Amino acid sequence: MSHASFPAIRMRRARVSAWSRALVAETVLTPSDLIWPVFITDGKDVEEPIATLPGVSRWSVDRLVDHARTARDLGIPCLAFFPNTPPALRDATGSEALNPDNLMCRAIRAVKDAVPDIGILTDVALDPYTASGHDGITDEAGYVLNDETSKLLVEQALTQARAGADIIAPSDMMDGRVAAIRSALEAEGYINVAIMAYAAKYASAFYGPFRDAVGSRGLLKGDKKTYQMDPANSEEALREVALDLAEGADYVMVKPGLPYLDIVRRVKERFETPTFAYQVSGEYAMIEAAVAAGAGERDALVLETLLAFKRAGCSGVLTYHAVHAARLLGA
Repeated sequence: MSHASFPAIRMRRARVSAWSRALVAETVLTPSDLIWPVFITDGKDVEEPIATLPGVSRWSVDRLVDHARTARDLGIPCLAFFPNTPPALRDATGSEALNPDNLMCRAIRAVKDAVPDIGILTDVALDPYTASGHDGITDEAGYVLNDETSKLLVEQALTQARAGADIIAPSDMMDGRVAAIRSALEAEGYINVAIMAYAAKYASAFYGPFRDAVGSRGLLKGDKKTYQMDPANSEEALREVALDLAEGADYVMVKPGLPYLDIVRRVKERFETPTFAYQVSGEYAMIEAAVAAGAGERDALVLETLLAFKRAGCSGVLTYHAVHAARLLGA
């Protein structure tokens, strides 16, 4: 082929140099796109490594405060808190969730006192507190009762808001709970406490290491398919998101992450609302397993997967790689 007949447009021109690639980049990832999920445990000066989440630990509240400062200094805007409740404090109704001096509330107050300029997102669901490991109250057959559970979720949300939470994130998938929580927050004057609804949370096989981290895996009887979504469904996710937005959600979340990027894209295009995804524990563990096996390079895998979330339409991503990614992005 002669030069005379060669196309005048060469797509590779913009790829020749790093500066030109940066100039035309369509998607940008920064530390401000990241929310860091952290696990909390009782005690003082405690760090408990989680075997199924290499590089992730549970921290006592005093250690958590130090890590919150690190996150703030790296430009990470928000932390998501998940407590590991001792078996002795778990019961059929998850009553420890309503204790104003529970582990979650102590962590909120400590971090807000020490690092007031970082956001705190709190998980609203009963699975870290129930003896059954389910997200709500169960009947004799093990079915999670929707309305009875929602009443407790409202009280749990208020308990967390009173402690200083900035974003309430109901992850339970009970019908109608967003409206009930929003109404209760407004009634108590918490008009600026936001709700990030786990709007499209699927009954996924990728949650195993998380259940280890919060101590619920060995407790869970059966599965969560009667309240979490069927991975086969996409239209249903749009209905769930529409309902949560109508009920007062400020932000919506898709969970898990990479296997559900098609859902992220559909939600973002349909609703044009702040949309988040949770790169869940199983996804993190798979990257770490690939690195350990010599099948991939951690830095490149982390940044590429997080960039994929942004490209799909995410406003932000909950990821256990948040600190690692923020350090790479700030280098």
